[in-house]
Amino acid sequence: MTGRPESRRSASDIAVSKAFKQQLNKVYLWYTGGFALFVVSLAVLEQMGLPRDWIGFIFLLATIGLYAGIGIMSRTTDATEYYVAGRRVPAVYNGMATGADWMSAASFIGMAGTLYLTGYSGLAFIMGWTGGYCLVALLLAPYLRKFGQFTIPDFLGERYGGNLPRLLGIAAAILCSFTYVVAQISGVGLITSRLTGVAFELGIFLGLGGILVCSFLGGMRAVTWTQVAQYIVLIVAYMLPVVWLSVKQTGVPVPQAIYGFQLEKVTAKEKLLANDPKELAVREIYKARAIELAARLENPAAALVTAKAAAEAKLAGLRSVNAPSAQISAAEKALSALPRDAASARVTWSRAKAEADTKSMPLNGMPAHAAQFAGDPDGNAEARQAFDESRRNFLALIFCLMVGTAALPHILMRYYTVPSVKEARQSVTWSLFFIFLLYFTAPALAVLVKFEVFHVLIGTPFDQLPQWVSAWNKVDPSLLSVTDINQDGLLQLNEMSIGGDIIVLATAEIGGLPYVISGLVAAGGLAAALSTADGLLLTIANALSHDLYYKMIDPNASTARRVTISKVLLLMVALVAAYVAAQKPADILFLVSAAFSFAAAAFFPALVLGIFWKRATGIAAALGMIAGLGVTFYYMVTTQPWLRDVFGVTSPVELWFGILPISAGVFGVPLGFAVIILVSLVTPPPSREVQDLVEYVRYPRR
Repeated sequence: MTGRPESRRSASDIAVSKAFKQQLNKVYLWYTGGFALFVVSLAVLEQMGLPRDWIGFIFLLATIGLYAGIGIMSRTTDATEYYVAGRRVPAVYNGMATGADWMSAASFIGMAGTLYLTGYSGLAFIMGWTGGYCLVALLLAPYLRKFGQFTIPDFLGERYGGNLPRLLGIAAAILCSFTYVVAQISGVGLITSRLTGVAFELGIFLGLGGILVCSFLGGMRAVTWTQVAQYIVLIVAYMLPVVWLSVKQTGVPVPQAIYGFQLEKVTAKEKLLANDPKELAVREIYKARAIELAARLENPAAALVTAKAAAEAKLAGLRSVNAPSAQISAAEKALSALPRDAASARVTWSRAKAEADTKSMPLNGMPAHAAQFAGDPDGNAEARQAFDESRRNFLALIFCLMVGTAALPHILMRYYTVPSVKEARQSVTWSLFFIFLLYFTAPALAVLVKFEVFHVLIGTPFDQLPQWVSAWNKVDPSLLSVTDINQDGLLQLNEMSIGGDIIVLATAEIGGLPYVISGLVAAGGLAAALSTADGLLLTIANALSHDLYYKMIDPNASTARRVTISKVLLLMVALVAAYVAAQKPADILFLVSAAFSFAAAAFFPALVLGIFWKRATGIAAALGMIAGLGVTFYYMVTTQPWLRDVFGVTSPVELWFGILPISAGVFGVPLGFAVIILVSLVTPPPSREVQDLVEYVRYPRR
């Protein structure tokens, strides 16, 4: 047993810590002022004619260069510095670093977009993620800091003894962190491609350079000070356009205060759009298209033969009468766009039918923004069932996000970097404050953007649509596309397809702000994705180098060798994650939420019982982790469309109690607790040394 309660800090240590904090205050004050001057300078240059592409490149190169510079200055081969930043990060700065580590692409990019698309039900993300930090403060952070290890698998190995809990902890940490980091790198590719105009796949590898320089050279020390700088960028970038939209629409510079007033206006506009004659005409067209696609799907092979014959006949007819080249080109494109075979036809037409079904619904398939749940508790049996399932999924998602937050390895690692247990508690408080600034703003942002879209964009002639519409369509048509389906020349709501991932990134352009602010927002999103990716890659590399190699394979390895191995592994993992992200496996929000379910099921029961119940045994913890993670993974594989395709699952989807796969952890966590408790009761108790340490850490004054 190497974990030992820490001794009290001396007066000299406290004095050194105070001086270090004062120095940090000066450094980051100058940094903030310099960053503000940089943005103002770019705004002036834009007014003088600086092209937009140049602004994007300058933001990209300047921010990645800044983070790389911090990484180079913070390079180290010292194990304590590399793994836990020397355990000398002040609570307020650790709170900022945790906030940046936490503000992933999902929080910065995806959350407001989810609120835009789903309304009330999207609040589950805010409630779950914020509530998770309460669990971190109450149940985990101070006690894990008291044990004094470097990583979560390290804690599991020391607390439960033997290599099996440690090995399972390594596997689970890699699984949830890798899933999470793929989502962040996807966000990096999306933002980089928007800033520079390069292809999404190339954007991924451009952004990857900034990730690697920080975590590769200096480990946790470099990542920590980079994340503080990144938090300043991302919070300014997030708040500025929202405040502008609030002033533009209401004259009040506090978006949170006018949220309710704008929501009332959005609700009133929703009622008008749901019954607008032009919207009804568009929905009828999509309804007819859905019926046609359903007929094709009854016999895809025969339908494909008929469709090809019709397309070829149309093309031949156009050529025979020397039709305009544009018409012939369109017919050729329509022919080449047909699926190759019956199998691909089924996939293509199924997706098209799902889209048509959605667009045949009021409000483009979006629920009313203020509606709490789907269905009607006082309606017929089908409406009541929809209401019950919607409410059940809302609560299940909150549970998974709360418990998953409290168990994410890359977040819990941050509380190993502070000087004391007291500062670990303070650090959680600061983390909540810095996260609150963004989370309290996201609901207002979603409503303000929806107000702008409903009242300004909808009804605009297609030839007068703002430039940002075509710009985002070029980045990725699945994120934003418009089609004049009823040929009236005006944009209807159901003629626009918009992805949640661009709501925040396009806010400045939607509000009519100068392009430099759009570049700033993109830089903020890049900071959010890079900061989280840094922490996640470091978690994976440390699990492999420290927990697997050093603790299990070569305990005599030198410090320099351990750090070198960690850097090599970090590079390899980053490249693999970038390759996976380039395949666009799923939307960012699902990938992130899956990581939370994995972390919740694998770690939360073992961590909580390991701290609060000294009778919990190693074999019980191992079996509990296997059972919890196993049932969670099984449920996702059998119910989530992308995972079903990956694993070749063809059986009908069967949801347990109507719970969606995004909340699969709701089954794994209780099972993990039950297995650990029951197996612990029928196996020999841990050694007296382990029990004494748990007792002391849990009750430090006894």
